[in-house]
Amino acid sequence: MLKQLYPQCDVSRPLEGTYLDLNLHQQAKAGDIYIYANYISSLDGRIALYDADLGEYAVPKSIANGRDWRLYQELAGQADVMLTSARYFRQLAAGKAQDLLPVGSGEKYADIKHWRKNQGLKPQPDVMILSNSLDIPLVALEKVQDRKVIVCTGSTDKAKIGILEQAGVQVIRVMSSMVETSRDPSASPRVTGTLVRQRLIDLNYRSAYLIAGPQVHATFIQDACVDALFLTTHFTLLGGTQVSGLVDADLPKAQSLKLISSYLDAENNQIFQRFIYVK
Repeated sequence: MLKQLYPQCDVSRPLEGTYLDLNLHQQAKAGDIYIYANYISSLDGRIALYDADLGEYAVPKSIANGRDWRLYQELAGQADVMLTSARYFRQLAAGKAQDLLPVGSGEKYADIKHWRKNQGLKPQPDVMILSNSLDIPLVALEKVQDRKVIVCTGSTDKAKIGILEQAGVQVIRVMSSMVETSRDPSASPRVTGTLVRQRLIDLNYRSAYLIAGPQVHATFIQDACVDALFLTTHFTLLGGTQVSGLVDADLPKAQSLKLISSYLDAENNQIFQRFIYVK
């Protein structure tokens, strides 16, 4: 059981359904989209540590846990589309990804799939990959053939775009101005939060689940394009110097958030918190 700490105190409820009851797919106003992000963090603010064996950053096993993963699945269950990066698909191709994109299979998540069906949603959320490099292994894309896959990019590489389109991927080029900090006239347009949000609206999506890393998260925050943050804080100190936090990039100004709910999961030594971004 979870104990609610805010807005009410000492109210208990089961873990299952804690996030699924929020109906995030119905929160967007007409002609808009609701974008929400989710992370698990240590008490000292680490969401990932550099793993020398993997050669990249990864969620530490000391904080990853099945109860947090259940709520991760519930958030995916309410999404029309999941926003991720090419890096995830490179990890997937190399067998290093944490897991295949939800909603998961098996009896543990059958209720989420049933819930999606009752809500008139597709069996699986679509996937939008945010990538300027277009270095996306085709073998990894084969693992998500049960859903629509879209790549949003600023690249003009016709060869790479052609390969992806031949694999059945919809490629959307962002037609932005050049990178704001560059004076190089040959610089490629960059994928920005504003552009992605508008493309999602154009595609008639109503809810988007941001599961990319801290740099993509920062990109959306810079453009005030994230609506909510779901944060699991595990009561563990990880330390380390090669670490990732919630935002690994400069922000033009400090970003305020408002706490909406907080649940203590004493069974697994963590707190589940929901925030909205103050815009």
